[in-house]
Amino acid sequence: MYRSKVFSYTYEDWQNHKDAVTLFQEIQADPELPDLEEIVIGCWGEAWDDGSSQPLVDGIVADKERFAHIKSLFIGDMDYEECEVSWIIQADYSRLWEAMPQLEKLVIKGSSGLNLGTVNHENLRHLEIICGGLGKDVIRSVQEAKLPNLETLLLYIGVEDYGFDGDISTIKELLEKSDFPKLTYLGLTDSEIQNEITQAVLDSKYISQITTLDLSMGSLTDEGGQLLLDRLPRLPGIRELNLEYHFLSDEMMEKLSGLSGITVNVEDQQEADSYGGIVYYNPLLTE
Repeated sequence: MYRSKVFSYTYEDWQNHKDAVTLFQEIQADPELPDLEEIVIGCWGEAWDDGSSQPLVDGIVADKERFAHIKSLFIGDMDYEECEVSWIIQADYSRLWEAMPQLEKLVIKGSSGLNLGTVNHENLRHLEIICGGLGKDVIRSVQEAKLPNLETLLLYIGVEDYGFDGDISTIKELLEKSDFPKLTYLGLTDSEIQNEITQAVLDSKYISQITTLDLSMGSLTDEGGQLLLDRLPRLPGIRELNLEYHFLSDEMMEKLSGLSGITVNVEDQQEADSYGGIVYYNPLLTE
């Protein structure tokens, strides 16, 4: 575990004209900063409209020596009462990679305005992007990233209405062209095409090297469940399967839970919505 501290503003702070600039100044001046290994940044006041996290990212880059001991960084840790995930205005991270060569873990919440740039980092082991819809440009940056020590990749794919502008070919290309030789945890979650993603992952090169497969929070139905049931017994490397929040039947849940040698999470079963004769399978996190 990292020695960690959360920095965040309340609604009252925002009313008192505090923002990302003042929050960075407070982090920079915090007497506990030299002893920390992890910084978790929550709401920076107005995180929507013009209130992006860019001053925080730029501040760390400009004063990189003061943050040279930070191994884990989470920018955007806020709940829907503070700011809906689709409203969070993120930043351009392209200069962060060189400024923080010691970074082992990066978690970003929100995809609006997000730019990863050219990702080249020797030490990063965990990359996680939480959002209601991930753009093709960000997915392509991950696809082309040089992360030789990446062990955990967790991407919330999301839905078209909130930023996902790709399709299953985008996911297949990511799986085919990326190169993460040490990857053991693969999470492609929160998607309205979860069954198709399941097939793509099972057909990918990573399925023989990962130990944890995360397909949670999406529109997974018995179609995807059957794919897993058919293929996973032939994949002895898989030890954990996370399907939490799904649309599986009781029978399929029971079958998957009985897979030998695999810890399976099938909690939070959902029921599809129906409007005007159309059935909807909604992912967990969208707006």
